[in-house]
Parts: sequence; structure tokens; C-alpha cells
Amino acid sequence: MQIDIITIFPEMFKEVFDSSIIKRARFKKIVEINIHNLRDYTSDKHKKVDAPPYGGGPGMVMMPEPIFRAVEAVLRKDIKREKQRVVLLSPQGRLLNQKIIKEYLNFEQIILICGRYEGVDNRVREALIDDEISIGDYILSGGEIPAMVFTDCLVRLLPGALGAEESKKYESFEQGLLEYPQYTRPQVFRGMKVPDVLLSGDHKKIQAWRQKKALEITLKKRPDLLKKEAENG
Repeated sequence: MQIDIITIFPEMFKEVFDSSIIKRARFKKIVEINIHNLRDYTSDKHKKVDAPPYGGGPGMVMMPEPIFRAVEAVLRKDIKREKQRVVLLSPQGRLLNQKIIKEYLNFEQIILICGRYEGVDNRVREALIDDEISIGDYILSGGEIPAMVFTDCLVRLLPGALGAEESKKYESFEQGLLEYPQYTRPQVFRGMKVPDVLLSGDHKKIQAWRQKKALEITLKKRPDLLKKEAENG
């Protein structure tokens, strides 16, 4: 898989993408991640990417020309267009969740556009992007952090990216539930004991306990998830 990120702050990504699971996945060539400076696709000497909005109003709007140029330059010609996805990170987009992330496992190239300022010229939405994604109902300074979140969520699902592939099955949201409680050494810490069932060696009892606890935690912290599961059958 190839992920291309278009941004005016390319330096923001280095520490995140040169660490942990993403670093390992890049080293193993499971994923190729390229960061593109939007200013490299401007046509004026000042490398300007924004302008005041028509009709007045506060702030600046990202101009369409550099964004169109960047996407058109980055889209690979050797990959079928239906296997590519151009995504705008924006508060107006679909709210990111595990189900949506899994949709993106079907694509070979994903281009992420990081918005800034008061947003992008709407012609980008009308004629360029395939999808619009939000990571939450709040406002950030730009699309860079959402692009990092999206990339991290996706890369860890790629085959071979995690050291223990089995662990993905039991993570929060994978089965519509939050994850069950986890414990490790020591067995007793400041008077708090590891539940006896986890020390029993009885895998059926352990699995039943974990399922019960996952349901209890989800009901307490995120009952909306159980409601969604019920609605989806």
C-alpha cells in the first residue's frame, strides 16, 4: 500500500512516522508513505496556497489550483483509479471509526489532503476528492494530526505490521465492544490482586470472563456501541 500526504507542514510527520509500528511497517516495505509539500505545486514565486474568501468573512481559504496540481502529480498512473482514494481531512467528513478504516484496506494508493485555515475551496470537494474524513466533532488547527491518526489506524491493520497478528482480534471496537481488562506481573500490587480466573489456565473460563468484562465495560463507558450493534443486527 502507498499513502501520500499533501500538507503545508511536512516537518510535522517525521517523528510520528519514524517511530514504532509505522516505522517497522515502512522498513519491512509493508507500506510506503510519502509526504508532499503543497507549496511545491504553486505557480507563483511566493508559493502562496491561500487567499481571502469571496463574499467576505474572516480568515483565508486554501486555493484549489495547488491542491489539484499536487493530487494530479501524485496519483500513480500504474494503479487503476478504482484502487485509489483521494481523501480530504475535514470536520465536515464522515466520523472515522474502525469499520471505515477497514474499507481502506481495499485500496492500493491513498492520498490524504490536509486542510488548513478556514478550509479549502469547495471545488476541491466537488471535483477532486473521493471521501471526506473527520476524526471527531471538534476543531483542530489543520488536517495534519487527523492524517497521522488515519495513517496509524490503517497501517496497524496491514498484514505483517503488528508483531502479534492475533492481538488485532481482541482490541477495542474490533468486535463492537471495548477491550476487556488486562493484567501483568506482579500478581499482587499494593494489595490489588490479579483476578484468579486469569491464573487458572482454563482458557474457556478466561474467554468467558473476558467477554463478560468487555460487555460490562462497554455498557458502562460506551453504551452507544451496544445500541449500534443491536441496530445492525
